[in-house]
Amino acid sequence: MEQAPPDLERQLKPAPLEPLGRPDAGLEAVAGEEAEKAREEGSEADTMTENNFGLKKIEISVSEAEKRTGRNAMNMQETYTAYLIETRSVEHADGQSVLTDSLWRRYSEFELLRNYLLVYYPHIVVPPLPEKREGNWKETVNETGFQLKADSRLKALNATFRVKNPDKRFTELKHYSDELQSVISHLLRVRARVADRLYGVYKVHGNYGRVFSEWSAIEKEMGDGLQSAGHHMDVYASSIDDILEDEEHYADQLKEYLFYAEALRAVCRKHELMQYDLEMAAQDLASKKQQCEELATGTVRTFSLKGMTTKLFGQETPEQREARIKVLEEQINEGEQQLKSKNLEGREFVKNAWTDIERFKEQKNRDLKEALISYAVMQISMCKKGIQVWTNAKECFSKM
Repeated sequence: MEQAPPDLERQLKPAPLEPLGRPDAGLEAVAGEEAEKAREEGSEADTMTENNFGLKKIEISVSEAEKRTGRNAMNMQETYTAYLIETRSVEHADGQSVLTDSLWRRYSEFELLRNYLLVYYPHIVVPPLPEKREGNWKETVNETGFQLKADSRLKALNATFRVKNPDKRFTELKHYSDELQSVISHLLRVRARVADRLYGVYKVHGNYGRVFSEWSAIEKEMGDGLQSAGHHMDVYASSIDDILEDEEHYADQLKEYLFYAEALRAVCRKHELMQYDLEMAAQDLASKKQQCEELATGTVRTFSLKGMTTKLFGQETPEQREARIKVLEEQINEGEQQLKSKNLEGREFVKNAWTDIERFKEQKNRDLKEALISYAVMQISMCKKGIQVWTNAKECFSKM
């Protein structure tokens, strides 16, 4: 039995595979060199940007919406909503934001922009779009339950791409996004039930107004007081419309983070696919190294069709075997470069993703804290108004 040359034996030693984001010493050195080059290039780019372009922080907002009518690509008349986008500099000398530019865009263009960001910036937690409130066809389609069926199929498909070495951080992040979505969904359902019952309670107070008004018609001394009390009850009953409109604003803030949960899962799925590709590349490389070792040593360690063919039809000639070894060596070298590239790409993705995830967590904490405090303040204000209405009614009764 022939022995493999020492240099070939060294080449055939399998490299350990680790999850993305946990580099071994060799790749860490390569990554360090690449990072140093990137820092040098980035430093030059930053200097050029600061000197020539003067980057500034800007605030982007949708300040207005209006209905428009026009013709689509099929030359058919359609009605759509256009949104006015304004950008303001927030680094003005006097501390005030200054309008720098504005333009109109359609909802479909926001969707196009978001899809672009998802493709070219997969490590970013891309903000969700607000719900499109044109027409009711989406609600009609959603009532069919197709989304649940689609989700179950996606989960079944995803199960076929299970990675062997998942990153615990992304696994926990995916679990957190599921829990966050569940909690906010329950919270929104509770708010909806409370708002529905509250609406009924307020509107029923309108009956007080009607009864007091009817009663005032038959009373001489008490008539004015009853009429005034009835007026206060009518005002109280009608105030619920404005209250629920304000509540809807806070509910929309919560809904935004309901959809953010899916944005978090999208980042996790991208990492999972990258890890899967890395593992498949490592598996393919290990297989080629084993084939090369078997050809070099003449030892077949696993069952293969090629091994059976060799037993049936005889051994390959030395020239044929050398040619195959040469092809495999080239494939191994190429595979090692690809594996190194995927490792570096994966670690860069992890670094950028976690930087943005930390930013997202801070923003989420601020936004949800502000929304919940504002909601509580609104509830307190609503209760005070109710107390004031009954205080006014009490004064009316006292004057009778």
